[in-house]
This record gives sequence, C-alpha cells and structure tokens, in this order.
Amino acid sequence: MDVRRFLSLLACIAFLCGGHAFAQTSWTARWLANVTATQSKQPHWITPLVLVTPRLEQEFRADFVRQSLPDNQQSWNYDNGKGLELIPQSHVEILINAPPYLQHRAPGTPNGPGDVSFLIKYRILTANEQHGNYILTAFIGGTVTTGTYKNGANSSSVLPTLAGGKGWGRFDIESTLGGILPVDSTQKIGRTIVWNTAAQEHIGRYLWPELETNSSFIKGGLNDGKKQTFITPGLVAGRFAIHNRIGLTLGAGMQIAATHYHAYNHALVFTARIPF
Repeated sequence: MDVRRFLSLLACIAFLCGGHAFAQTSWTARWLANVTATQSKQPHWITPLVLVTPRLEQEFRADFVRQSLPDNQQSWNYDNGKGLELIPQSHVEILINAPPYLQHRAPGTPNGPGDVSFLIKYRILTANEQHGNYILTAFIGGTVTTGTYKNGANSSSVLPTLAGGKGWGRFDIESTLGGILPVDSTQKIGRTIVWNTAAQEHIGRYLWPELETNSSFIKGGLNDGKKQTFITPGLVAGRFAIHNRIGLTLGAGMQIAATHYHAYNHALVFTARIPF
C-alpha cells in the first residue's frame, strides 16, 4: 500500500468517525456508540505483536516482516495478511485481510502476492478491569489460495481457534489454541496445531513490553511429527490519540527460532495500526 492510499484511508476514517458531520441519531453514530459499549465491557489490553487477541478490535492494521532463512537468504512480507477489523455488532468482529506481498532476495525466486484470508470472532464471555479482567473468544477463519509462484499454500484451509486471556493489575496473559485444516491435499500438507501465548506488562501510559511463544505442531503429511517454536520479545506502544476516535499504535519485535526444525531462523516484525 502506497502513502497516498494510506492517507486516503485515514481521511475516510476521519470522515466517518469525526463526529461533527453526522447527527447523533445517524446510523454511523449508533454503530460507533455500540462499538464503544462493546469494548468497554472487555479488558483494555493492547493487541500483542503476533498473537491474534481474543479482544474485539476495530482498526486498520498492516504488518511488515523480514525473515532470515536457513540458507542465509532473506525475504520481506509486506502486510503479512492484515487488513480491516470491524465490530458490526455486540460480541462479533470480522477481519477482512488483504493478501500479503512477498519479496524474495533469493535468485530465481519470483516475488508476488500470497493467499487471501479472513477471520470472524465471537466473544463468549468477558469482564473489564473492574469486574474480573478476563475474556474468552472463539474464532473461525480461512485462507483462499490466491498466491502466485508458490507464495501461497497448496490448499485453502479452515482455522478454528479458541482464545482467552486473564489480567492481574497491569500484567496480562493471552493465549490461543487452534488448527490449520486444509480442505484438500491433506496427505501431503498434513494438519497443524497452532498454540500462541503472550505475556504483557503495561508500563506508564503507552508502553507494553511483551514476550510471546509461537508454536506449531504438524500432524500428518510430509512433515509429520515436526514442531517449531519461536520466542518473540517485543514492544508495542500506543494508543496515541490522533483525532476523536482515531488513534495510532506501533510495535516491533524479533521472532527467534527455539527448535531444531524451523521455516526461518528469525524474523523482524513491525506493526502499524489505526484503531477507530
């Protein structure tokens, strides 16, 4: 996404959320009031760097990942499958993600877009900091094979996930457990169990240092029995106010391979988000 498109999107969000152009009885005002009410009932933690939070968020997000591969080559993943997150009604969030663009430094490896993905969250139960500081949410997601030149998977997939979190004062732990289930070519690809956990500490007004573990366990297929885990220290800063509802959140961290089997040695992860 170029700068002009990014600024145009920001202007559009400002127009929708600025407030003065809409009467308090308008559809937009009612929708945003429901978003505020929905989020006020859940903990107000920041979204971790890698883990998909069980909290319901409304934002535009783009991530950028530089991977260092085992053969000393590097690749860039622009956007990393992020996009628009919306809360259309209480208890529900939808994520409409743009396909990432992969740029490879290895000779003869074509660049190109990856797979399109989507996600729906349903918040099962929650309590904000004054009433217990916890949350439990179910996800159902999927990917569609739109990638070119092997920049995507060999099969579309379905991703059911259960996510939860608990906070104690300014410290919280969030965790997700789910699976990547290919819709075909299962004998070749196998199925993958994905388990991510993030621990965060809120320091001052804006800083959220964190430590994540990101693990995958492959069942069946050519890599049956293999597992990989990354340790991810990081820092997320925000939410910085821009205008009315619009904010800015930034973050960075390093994924470090902690198992013998791994798709890449380490990766720098950068994130930029505009919550509204």
